[in-house]
Amino acid sequence: MTITRDLFGGADPAALSVPLARCFDALPSDWQALAPRFLASSMKMELCATVDARRAAGATIYPPQPFATLHELDPAAARVVVLGQDPYHGAGQAQGRAFSVPVGMKLPPSLRNIYTEISREFGTPLPGSGDLSRWVQQGVLLLNTVLTVEDGAAASHAALGWETFTDELIGWLGQQARPLAFLLWGAPAQKKRALIGPQHLVLCANHPSPLSARRPPVPFIGCGHFGQVNAWLSARGEAPINW
Repeated sequence: MTITRDLFGGADPAALSVPLARCFDALPSDWQALAPRFLASSMKMELCATVDARRAAGATIYPPQPFATLHELDPAAARVVVLGQDPYHGAGQAQGRAFSVPVGMKLPPSLRNIYTEISREFGTPLPGSGDLSRWVQQGVLLLNTVLTVEDGAAASHAALGWETFTDELIGWLGQQARPLAFLLWGAPAQKKRALIGPQHLVLCANHPSPLSARRPPVPFIGCGHFGQVNAWLSARGEAPINW
């Protein structure tokens, strides 16, 4: 799945530059089908109006393509769901894939901690690139609970309606019969635990941010999630993820 040049070809490469409703309208039909209530609701209209009003008032909003991960991976192809909080709020970082940054971008602290945990588990060196498209190509859905943010203001678009939209997506994925692995990192992600059925593997840990990665109750560093996912996939006869 690809993002059309017609939708984003003229966009500022660093920030959202089209009406949010246009992004929703361009969502692949397979994903639109998972969130019919939200997409037909006044909450969606209010979310779009609020984000567009902030942009019109001069706010810089990231990422330029809020649904990039949904354009890149069909629901039926998802094997692992990594769920975070909201996009990076620094210039040029957010891609519309949770935790991923463009090639050449300095690794944000959260992603560095993710790589540190992978290195700890598998004894591999830290990658130089923060682009996680290689994960997506293996069936890893990189989703946040909130899909836009303002420059320099973490969680600035929380409670605008995004959580209801991602509830519908996670709720559908969490109730399908085909087992998936869900990695819920941080309190916002873990609020969706009740949406996920017992047939799935669900692993919870603190968010990999430096503020929480080594703190109780479940430190991210040392959580062992990547190896546990691969062991679970292998036991099911599926190829492990090349993290």
